[in-house]
Amino acid sequence: MDRYDLCLAWNWEYDADFVTLLDAACQSHRLSLLQIIPPNVAEITDALVRGQIVCQAFWDRASEDDARFIPIVQWAADHCAYRINAVEKARLTWDKAAMHRAFTGLGLHTPYTIILPPYEEQPEVPLIDLEALGERFTIKPAHGGGGEGVVVEATSLSQVQEARQEYPGDWYLLQAHVTPAQLPSRAAWFRVFYCAGQIYICWWDTNTHVHTPVTPAEETSHDLGPLRNRATAIAQFCGLDLFSTEIALTPDGLFVVVDYVNDQIDLRLQSKAVDGVPDDLALDIAEGIVGLVASRGVE
Repeated sequence: MDRYDLCLAWNWEYDADFVTLLDAACQSHRLSLLQIIPPNVAEITDALVRGQIVCQAFWDRASEDDARFIPIVQWAADHCAYRINAVEKARLTWDKAAMHRAFTGLGLHTPYTIILPPYEEQPEVPLIDLEALGERFTIKPAHGGGGEGVVVEATSLSQVQEARQEYPGDWYLLQAHVTPAQLPSRAAWFRVFYCAGQIYICWWDTNTHVHTPVTPAEETSHDLGPLRNRATAIAQFCGLDLFSTEIALTPDGLFVVVDYVNDQIDLRLQSKAVDGVPDDLALDIAEGIVGLVASRGVE
C-alpha cells in the first residue's frame, strides 16, 4: 500500500508552475505529494478504490470541468482525513444569489441587486424598477464563472429576458455598477486572497486584470484594514481554506463586496502571465496549503 500526505487532482496545463511550487513546499515539509492528472486518473481511481493507495489530504482542482475526476472527489469524502475546500462547503459558494442573501445577512455591503427566478419557472419578468440599477447594469447567472452568461453593460428589460434564456434553469442577478474611489495611487478596487488563515490584499485593475500587492504603508495610509475584516467574515461563513473575493472602496467610504467567493482561483504566476497572481503570493499559497496539511497530519 502506498501512502501520501497530499493528493492533488489537477488538469489545467497552466497550473503546472504552481504545482511545482506546491511540490517543493511538500518536500521542504517532508510530505509526499500524489498528482492525479488526466493521463493517470483512471489508473489511480482504481488503485484508490482497491485500497492500494491511501491519502491523508485531498485537493480537487479538476472535477469542475472533467467528470473523470468526480469518483475521486467522492472517494476522498469518505477516506481522506482532510480535504482542501471540501466540495460540500465549496458548493454552497457557487450560488451567487444565495451568497448575496447570506452576505447581506452578515451585514456586508454588496452591490444593489435584483434577483430574478429561473426563466423556466417564471418566463415573465416580475415588476421591477430598472432605474434603481442606474443607466447601465450587470446581468449574471447565479452559477458559473469566467464571465459565462454575464452581460456587463445592460440597459434594457429585453436584454434581461434574452440573458435569462441562456441558462433558463438558473436564477439571475441584476446588479448596479460599483464605482470605486480614486485614491492617489490608483482606483480602490481590490482582490483579497484568503489562505489557511492568512489574508493577502492586492490592488486589482478591472481593465487589465493585473494584481499589485498592497504594501503595509498603503494599507495604513488608506485605512484598508476593513478589507481584512471582510475577508475574515467570509472565511468564517463559508469555511473554505482558500478563496478570493473582490472588494471595492466607494467614494462614500463603503467597502462593497463585488465578487463574492471564488474557490477555484487562478494560480498562474505573474512572471508567466501578466494577469496571473504575483509569484510571491503563489509561493505563500503553496506554503499555506502544505502547512495546513502538515498541521493536520497527525489527525
